Amino acid sequence: MRRIALLTAALTLAVASVCAPAQEANLPDIGSSAGELLTPRQQEEYGAMMLAQLRHYDYLLEDPLIDSWLDTLGTRLAANSDRPRQPFTFFMLRERQINAFATLGGYIGVNSGLILAADREDEVAGVLSHEIAHVTQQHVLRGAERAQRDQLPILLAMLGAIVAAQAAGGNSSDDAAQAAMAGAMGLMQQRQIDYTRSNESEADRLGIQTLARSDYDPEAMADFFTIMQARSRSNGANYWGESPDWLMTHPVTITRITEAKERAARIRRERGTSEVCVRDPDGPAQCNKESAPRPQFPSEGTVNPLLPPGLTANLAGAASGAGGTGRFDYARERLRVLSANTPADAIREYERMGDESKRSDAQRYGLAFARLKASQAPAAATELNTLLQRHPGDTWLTLALAEAEAKSGRAASADARFESLLRQTPTNRAVVLTYADVLAERNTAEAGKRAQAILRPLLGSSANDAIFQRLFARTCEIAGDPVRAGEAYAEAAYLNGRPEQALVQLNTLKRRADLDYYARARIEARIAAITPTVLELKRQGVRDEELGRR
Repeated sequence: MRRIALLTAALTLAVASVCAPAQEANLPDIGSSAGELLTPRQQEEYGAMMLAQLRHYDYLLEDPLIDSWLDTLGTRLAANSDRPRQPFTFFMLRERQINAFATLGGYIGVNSGLILAADREDEVAGVLSHEIAHVTQQHVLRGAERAQRDQLPILLAMLGAIVAAQAAGGNSSDDAAQAAMAGAMGLMQQRQIDYTRSNESEADRLGIQTLARSDYDPEAMADFFTIMQARSRSNGANYWGESPDWLMTHPVTITRITEAKERAARIRRERGTSEVCVRDPDGPAQCNKESAPRPQFPSEGTVNPLLPPGLTANLAGAASGAGGTGRFDYARERLRVLSANTPADAIREYERMGDESKRSDAQRYGLAFARLKASQAPAAATELNTLLQRHPGDTWLTLALAEAEAKSGRAASADARFESLLRQTPTNRAVVLTYADVLAERNTAEAGKRAQAILRPLLGSSANDAIFQRLFARTCEIAGDPVRAGEAYAEAAYLNGRPEQALVQLNTLKRRADLDYYARARIEARIAAITPTVLELKRQGVRDEELGRR
């Protein structure tokens, strides 16, 4: 827990306060030149490096279905923001602390704990729309502008220093890093406080507008603020544990909640509404009636009558959950399992929920998925089959059932389900990766070649997909294609924050005598692209710890 807090603090500090300009207090603000300080490409490089380091230290929670849900939600909000052409990358962290953050390049991270704390997808959308506003209004970039000498190598060096401190291990390294970061954060805290308040207000205002444009409830942001305030009030009795991290950087006050309610009410009046509700976490909601009808914010997906019947049923099943994507309830339960310390812990968590007969279908799915992860595949398959009969065509249930059947020794039935899904959506990332993973576990040349065949259509769009690269490398290896396997393993190393290791692997691969012209050209191009990054990291004193021990 302390390591992720330190890493997040370091990233914030590297962006906002490496060096304070000497005359900033004396100069008027005549417009931002932040785009000249860090170009869009440099911002993207910084965000990608941060993501690689988070992946390297196993902070990311990467799952094809969760990734698809989060990206669908985030992209919908981003498209309705003030800068719809701004590129965004949304990613999930496994931490159960309630937190979300935005950084350079449009990278927005969300902790699993935030999803578990929300009652509905609209509340998650409220937090995401707030973070999107921080990006579109260049709040993070303006923080970098205040440190006029910040450049990408310095940002990478700061990140590398924290990574090196953590790699040393032990409580003493944590304490030393924490002390250093506390001192540095203290120096910038007062300088940033007014800036933070104004930006938080702006992000709230624009985020609520984005919610409404995206057909989410504009009151949801205030609802989540109320949840956070309740957690904060209960913290005195340590009922919820430590204060949510999101409260540290996004302080929630009565004034802020009231302003968010008023903005939502204004939007409702403009659209025509019937009521504005004030949510009380300790009692029922208090609603004030208004004259106009309340607008409908759809929580179910619509089904296109022109689509094939099988796909129509699939979409209808997906729309059965709560929230704009129709997948929130299932995503929350899947995250409950994937963020637990062990699958057994997740099973116990469900058992503590009480009466089994009162569990929702999403909770039943979560428990079945936990049993699947706990090597109880037959029991999982039984429950999933029952759920699928209630929700025919549901992709999440079908994928889980196919995986459970494969692990129960029913390969033919599993393959039939996977192949049916592939015929409907041959480039669906979750379907392709799940099926390829099942095939790779069989460890036969035939299975490897089939996995290669279904993965290849995604090859062109998966250059930055670490899960894909690892899986493609494995399937190529068992299919008897060592060159492609070597290239993919190098890409996986690079995406996992190991550019030096990737360079070593590519140089080794380049010496193979059996390379054809095209393979050699690909490998040489990647060596040329990766080398400058490795040289810059070495210049900053950042070395790959594993290579250094050899």
